[in-house]
Amino acid sequence: MDKIFDACVAILLDMAAFTGTTYKTINVIIFCIIWPIVTLALVLLTLRQRDVIRDLKKRINR
Repeated sequence: MDKIFDACVAILLDMAAFTGTTYKTINVIIFCIIWPIVTLALVLLTLRQRDVIRDLKKRINR
């Protein structure tokens, strides 16, 4: 588990160096901004797909 964590930290440090920011800034951008947006988008997509499946089932059962 330590190796995975260390690899992730190394990636964040590389991203920080590449973008000219800090580790903390990259961490906030990923986990406080991008992750919640992606999670919300996936929830909305799931709800939309549920509605589409429900409509298709209604058409099949007619």
